[in-house]
Amino acid sequence: MISEHTVKAFDEDITRLRGLITEMGGLAETALEGALDALIRGDEELAERIVADDRKLDTLESEVDRLAVKIIALRAPMADDLREVVAALKISGVLERIGDYAKNIAKRVGHIEGRTRFEPLTLLPAMGEVAAEMVHDVLDAFAARDAARAKEIIARDDKVDAFYDSIFRNVVTHMVENPQTIGTAAQMLFIARNIERIADHACNVAEQVYFAAPGNTLVEDGGHDHDAQMFDDRDNPPNED
Repeated sequence: MISEHTVKAFDEDITRLRGLITEMGGLAETALEGALDALIRGDEELAERIVADDRKLDTLESEVDRLAVKIIALRAPMADDLREVVAALKISGVLERIGDYAKNIAKRVGHIEGRTRFEPLTLLPAMGEVAAEMVHDVLDAFAARDAARAKEIIARDDKVDAFYDSIFRNVVTHMVENPQTIGTAAQMLFIARNIERIADHACNVAEQVYFAAPGNTLVEDGGHDHDAQMFDDRDNPPNED
């Protein structure tokens, strides 16, 4: 028979795990918003703070890993509890990646020349806003265990993809017409790609929120399969220096 003490200890561990994920989500969201703000305003000091603060996410991810392993090893969770622990493990990795992408954006702030004259730059804030809203809303869905809302968030990824395609075409056209801006154009494409990947990872979090609730996957229910991308960033390494 499971003792009351064991049940209480398990509940405390799960509560702590949820708290760590929420804290990571807040840091990832703040990093993304700060990186986009620094990009728009050309604020290199803010960008440097975003880069430095990324270590906090790395530390929290390690803490989530240790706690999840402890819960699985000592508490032997089953069914819904096990799904929640597994989802938390995956979500922490995704949030750490979102932080890395925000850091990458911040690193590019000082490399944008002719900011006021580079027309494609005007499209990035709108694209970034959609991605940031996806991150914010999926964290709310996680906190509320709202599977329906998580599923709705995934549908927004198409809008981010459309932004990326538009920015790509605009940047290529701008480079052809203004060859002297190739360096800045390359930075723009890198930033747009990072924003697009952040939206993909928001979808990954949404899938895990959905998985932790009813215990199935969006792929089984006819949704999008972002899981194959979750830890596959070979085309755009998140820790690029």
